[in-house]
Amino acid sequence: MPNDTSNHLPRQVADAYVDAVIELDPITGTFLGVPGSARRLPDYSPAGSAALVGLARETLGRLDDAEKRPGADSDIERRCARLLRERLTAELAVRDTGEPLRNVSNIESPLHSVREVFAMMPVDTAEDWSAIAERLRAVPASLEGYRASLAEGLRRGLPGGPRQVATVLTQLGEWIGTDGGWFADFVAPGPAELRAELDRGAREATEGLAVFRDWLRDVYAPGVAGAPDVVGRERYALWARYWNGADLDLNEAYAYGWSEFHRLLGEMREEAEKVLPGARTPWEAMAHLDAHGTHLEGVEETRVWLQRMMDETIEALDGTHFDLAERVKRVESRIAPPGGAAAPYYTEPSEDFSRPGRTWLPTMGETRFPLYDLVSTWYHEGVPGHHLQLAQWVHVADRLSRYQTTLGGVSANCEGWALYAERLMDELGFLTDPERRLGYLDAQMMRSTRVIVDIGMHLELEIPADSPFHPGERWTPGLAQEFFGMHSGRPAHHIESEMVRYLGMPGQAIGYKLGERAWLAGREAARKAHGEAFDAKAWHMAALSQGSLGLDDLVAELSVL
Repeated sequence: MPNDTSNHLPRQVADAYVDAVIELDPITGTFLGVPGSARRLPDYSPAGSAALVGLARETLGRLDDAEKRPGADSDIERRCARLLRERLTAELAVRDTGEPLRNVSNIESPLHSVREVFAMMPVDTAEDWSAIAERLRAVPASLEGYRASLAEGLRRGLPGGPRQVATVLTQLGEWIGTDGGWFADFVAPGPAELRAELDRGAREATEGLAVFRDWLRDVYAPGVAGAPDVVGRERYALWARYWNGADLDLNEAYAYGWSEFHRLLGEMREEAEKVLPGARTPWEAMAHLDAHGTHLEGVEETRVWLQRMMDETIEALDGTHFDLAERVKRVESRIAPPGGAAAPYYTEPSEDFSRPGRTWLPTMGETRFPLYDLVSTWYHEGVPGHHLQLAQWVHVADRLSRYQTTLGGVSANCEGWALYAERLMDELGFLTDPERRLGYLDAQMMRSTRVIVDIGMHLELEIPADSPFHPGERWTPGLAQEFFGMHSGRPAHHIESEMVRYLGMPGQAIGYKLGERAWLAGREAARKAHGEAFDAKAWHMAALSQGSLGLDDLVAELSVL
């Protein structure tokens, strides 16, 4: 960070922090579209983590000074300072307890970041491909740093979960493959003049994966055998704060998950009767749709359909329920690289919009996709969900701070908006078809069951007496997976992937439903405050333009817009 910060206000401190993080973590630089980041990878060793800890502590000290300066009490400076302090404090709480030394996950870990960043890199010029070749050669060293962190975790008695380890070993097998692997496929379209350099880089990267895989299988997996997959209340509370930006009452949240479960079950039964009269359960009706409902055939055909759906949704919403800048209207539908988790996802645009926002569909080897499962999901991942919020943040970054629109993002804020977006489309009448509406309700039910099983199994809570499933027993991962499977229309491989995700990312999955609750509460408070003058379009745009907030602050800020 710059040495002379004597006149800096909180937003300047926050943005200097972003610059410093990018220097330590060039993957973050690539996601933001920062020139100069493309040829390097982060240091994931204990020393690399220590550098991030030192930066966070130094930044908090600078923030203390900045908050005393004239002008620091303005609304825009105050919001930024509050977010920066909350985020860095939450991150330090996680790092200080050694969590990066046990970070094994099927969806979010240094291993996944190292592979996924290549899909974010530009491939338009020979210079782009040259950067890819150099970054490929950096893969082994970056993974060696990650290995060193996990080894230090073993030494300190901080094991990752055995179930996560087994899943990651399967993923590594898919990435390494038998005929060059994922990296070889990735560089295949590269220019002929760089063929040898790209092929060498792909081989070195794949060899790095193989070395890491062998160590994970032969040393780490035996070292964590018998360790619990669940984290317990103390660790869970740290992670819940990190993902949600709030000190949650976990027992209240657990009870809320159950109340939503019962409410949604009633709605699903009504909608299921329209799909399959006489169906014993909503999921019997959804099984009927799997076999006889509307489907999309072909991977590329499905990608094109999803692109058209997002384009049509933008056209329908812009000017009526949102006011969208031209560059925010651009979003791309993509097929996810193989070997990842089963859930679709979104990646935000680069800071200059040269790389647009993108939705990603994992096919899991399938070529036929039921429509009921896609529509609400793409309202969530694309429009008006993640894309409208995160692209709008990038669009208004100059009015806020770079930190508020990038690194300061709070998962529950973003996921809460995306789930709110699904509900909004239902409120606006876009889900009148029984197939699509049952799919929407199933997606809502999945987020409610996430609250139940994520909190329940990690805290080993008792299943309530009015539960239709094992009342009075204590949650275990096995019971959680069985319950989730009984109350979801997702296929078995998706359920398995989801459960491993919850075990490896404790506290993240609850943010969808708790975040949606915060967005709804904020809108209702604003509606009551304005009365008949409440303008939903203006409220949406103001809400999407305020940057990131944790749930502790979100309702208060939304209520006064």
